[in-house]
Amino acid sequence: MLLAIDIGNTTIVLGIFRGEELIENWRLSADRGKTADEYGILLSTLIGSRKIKGIIVSSVVPPLLKTFQKMSEKYLHISPMIVETGMDSGISIKYPRPEELGADRIVNAAAAHHLYKGPVIIVDFGTATTFCALSGEGDYLGGAIAPGIGISVEALFERTALLPRIELAKPERVIGENTVKSMQSGIIYGFAELVDGLVKRVKKEFSPRARVIATGGWAELIASESRTIDEIVPFLTLRGLKVLYERNLKK
Repeated sequence: MLLAIDIGNTTIVLGIFRGEELIENWRLSADRGKTADEYGILLSTLIGSRKIKGIIVSSVVPPLLKTFQKMSEKYLHISPMIVETGMDSGISIKYPRPEELGADRIVNAAAAHHLYKGPVIIVDFGTATTFCALSGEGDYLGGAIAPGIGISVEALFERTALLPRIELAKPERVIGENTVKSMQSGIIYGFAELVDGLVKRVKKEFSPRARVIATGGWAELIASESRTIDEIVPFLTLRGLKVLYERNLKK
């Protein structure tokens, strides 16, 4: 079985594959203060008696990458494969400096190209909201990065004296009749318009027939109000990690 680990700024997503099937998945808080031993004990409990034969890790948090490398070697006795710009991903990064592209975006692009084989726009609702344009030939052309939903909500709470911390739920009306519903409206409907506006601009520069796929923790909430998102792929990143592992295993 393969253990796939995606380390983000806010969340760590883990999944176990048996063949092509994703049989388990978990989301953990990305805590830079936790040691390799703490993560190792937690992961050992989650994995149980399952026999892990390989591990692949993508990370945008260098300190946590080192922690998970150490944890994998100590507790699972496996040296993990690390997602890097120069590995065989099946895509061609058209950046002047390809090393600038984050591991999470490489993994998503590899998964999207493997799944769709056509022009794709990937919208990932993570700590940041990212937009990636991928041609049918597998050329990663670039994209856009906007603030994430979670940090936007936290900024409203932390930077204003009277606005409360809220639960994100879709209000029935755009015009909120109280402070909480007004904030919910602004975040949810505002981000839906942000997504639709950027997707339309990307399509205009890229491909009007591009398929738009959404992934990440907030995808379902925003996609329900979006007019441009065609499909939600909840575990795109984990599936991309599996693709990369298989492409690079022999190498």
